[in-house]
Amino acid sequence: MGAVFLAFFASVIVSMLYSGLILATYKDQSVTTANTLYLGHALINGAIVGCLIGMVGHRSNGAWISGAIIAALGAFFGYTNAIPLVFAEAESPSAVWDLLGYEPFWPAKAWWTDETTDGVDWFSLLGLVLAAVAAWGIAYLVGNRRRQA
Repeated sequence: MGAVFLAFFASVIVSMLYSGLILATYKDQSVTTANTLYLGHALINGAIVGCLIGMVGHRSNGAWISGAIIAALGAFFGYTNAIPLVFAEAESPSAVWDLLGYEPFWPAKAWWTDETTDGVDWFSLLGLVLAAVAAWGIAYLVGNRRRQA
């Protein structure tokens, strides 16, 4: 259980750093840069979560699965938390409250929707898969290398 809490805490920190990076650089980003940053964030989040899960959870399948879920959620919330921050900086914080009051799932819809074709943004789903696979794979590798005491 401690491995899961530690990985959750680390995932929250990595997601907050990613949201801050997006807030600081969104004016200079192209779509390619934004997608690259998102996929990089997903991999980094998955790698950190997987390493912590493997070191603390050792050979626990439940911890490995929990780490994959936590990493995927960290990738999702890192992106969706950046959207209101960018909107608040571009417009005003009260505009964000009004928009979220009217459409509470607006950040999740923006995560899911492609800006150019209004279809599904497959990079969003790819980021979740990358985060989950990285977390599970690294937790598996690190957990199996360490000996049980």
